[in-house]
Amino acid sequence: MKFTAGATVLLLLATGSAHAGGYLHGRPSTIYQDIGNMTYGSDGSTYQSIGNMTYGTGGSTAQRIGNSTYHSNGSTSQQIGNTLYNSDGSTVQRIGNATYGSDGTVCQRIGNSTFCN
Repeated sequence: MKFTAGATVLLLLATGSAHAGGYLHGRPSTIYQDIGNMTYGSDGSTYQSIGNMTYGTGGSTAQRIGNSTYHSNGSTSQQIGNTLYNSDGSTVQRIGNATYGSDGTVCQRIGNSTFCN
């Protein structure tokens, strides 16, 4: 399952990044930078957050309603505390300024940038 979000919103898109507890969790070896309501990935991906909607590269969309997010690819995710549970069984947990994916990906937020390994 792929994720994305604006600076403080948790949303999931079919492009590979997400927010857990307001922190972005993305693809390995990618840097993401937030500028206003836009997020730019070093892999060429872009995401725009407008209200409870996020629009991603390739026409993907995600809508946040309460603590659940509904994605245009049919997947869903639910935020409970600092953990994001995805309909494919994967999880993302935020601890401090870092997020840890169940796939082993770790992302660290520094200023308005997120570095994923």
